[in-house]
Amino acid sequence: MNRRRDPGARRQEIIDAACALIPTLGVAGLTHRAVAARAGVPVGSTTYYFATLDDLTTAALEQVTQAWTADLAELAAEIKAADDPVAALVALSLSYHGSERAVVEAELYLAATHRPELRPLADCWRTALVDVLTLRYPPDRSRAAAVFLDGVLLDVLSNATPLEPAAVAAALRDLLGPGERAGSGERAG
Repeated sequence: MNRRRDPGARRQEIIDAACALIPTLGVAGLTHRAVAARAGVPVGSTTYYFATLDDLTTAALEQVTQAWTADLAELAAEIKAADDPVAALVALSLSYHGSERAVVEAELYLAATHRPELRPLADCWRTALVDVLTLRYPPDRSRAAAVFLDGVLLDVLSNATPLEPAAVAAALRDLLGPGERAGSGERAG
């Protein structure tokens, strides 16, 4: 169907364009004009569907957050089944080096410091990871590990040389301590 006749498709193209631009422009650099150019639509279309730039940014960050939480289902299965869940977490964290997802996550956290309405989205990222970790570890330790992994994310983004996997794993093991699978009594970690 022609996108001019499908308002939902046009709105989605605009959101997709905003999502694609956040890794390169950042949340602060996002503009209606840049999004319109990326989506191949008139600027008036972006302001028609999103009256403010904050509305557009929020819609883009909501979409990315939904995709991240959906991807966590796969991670949850890996963590639950892993003989060494810490190694799986380290591999995931360090694989973010240079990834657009990591940049968007950092942008969301930074934007949430200035825009309180984005804090629930930022919290969603962390909470989703905590939920995965609590499959194997106590909730308080899982939260501490998620906060630590957020720090690893910032390090991965801001340093040319990523942290040594062994150092990240040792710190995670200290934070998480021995875990226990829910309902099985099997030790993990």
